[in-house]
Amino acid sequence: MPVRHGLLYLVVAGVAWGTAGAAAALLYRASDLGPVALSFWRYVGGIALLLAFLPLRAARRGRTVSAPREPRRRRVARTVATGLGLTLFQTAYFAAVQATGLAVGTVVTLGAGPVLIALGARLTMDERLGRGGLAAVLGALAGLVVLCLGGGGATVRPLGVGLALLSASGYAAVTLLTRWMGRDGGGGDPYTTTTWAFGVGAVCLLPLGLAEGLLPRTAVDPLWVLTLLAYTAAVPTALAYALYFAGAAVVRAATASVIMLIEPVSAAVIAVVLLGERLTAATVLGTALLLAAVAGLAVAEARSSAGERRTARAVAGA
Repeated sequence: MPVRHGLLYLVVAGVAWGTAGAAAALLYRASDLGPVALSFWRYVGGIALLLAFLPLRAARRGRTVSAPREPRRRRVARTVATGLGLTLFQTAYFAAVQATGLAVGTVVTLGAGPVLIALGARLTMDERLGRGGLAAVLGALAGLVVLCLGGGGATVRPLGVGLALLSASGYAAVTLLTRWMGRDGGGGDPYTTTTWAFGVGAVCLLPLGLAEGLLPRTAVDPLWVLTLLAYTAAVPTALAYALYFAGAAVVRAATASVIMLIEPVSAAVIAVVLLGERLTAATVLGTALLLAAVAGLAVAEARSSAGERRTARAVAGA
């Protein structure tokens, strides 16, 4: 896949992830569904949608050149590791939000992610950020802090910060694994990977979901609750994660992590436009900083990829 397509996939995935918060907020208003149960139904719904889509994709790919088949042991190990990483990422994040609040939990989780990923990519794959990339990461982190903490009133609790760092480590592990295996074309089909990873996550979340209560009770129209659940399973889950895995396989790990910071921007815009939240100076400034950093890194990534292709053609011609 061309890098420019991977960048586009990541942007779309980030925007889609940003809508999950609004859908969850509406679900919490309309029912007594808890965050763990919501994650479980996201996975189950995502599995159902992807299983319906995979035969169509297989038929289409049957008319094209097939990629080399990934060894079974490697495929199983990658899928299990991805599923466990996603489960750790989501569950620890929800626990961090409960322990220290949404603003601090979001800043620590999403802010620590790019740092951990940049360090991991440098140590495991020798991917260098460069001065421009480092400046973009710092700008993105500054925008995230302003966006999420600009309103004030945040409470920092050590337990919540520790859980947020644990969540960030799960996110970083999934991103690095996807990039590492995607570098040699061994990342597998992103839709199949997503389906099986959701299966692992659903199994892990089932006991916690049963303890919390899996079946929502509602005083409003049950069809509205089912519609919100279906949307959450379809757009910010099945579609977004499949696009994320596809994009992260071809884009440098640190770049992918910063681009995904577009998620809180999307969530902030939706909160102002659809949920009636007040537009503040912090929202505008944080959004501008984040978008500038994302755009800068995307341009740098595309130029780097173009340079690598020119070098490869020159070597092949020689």
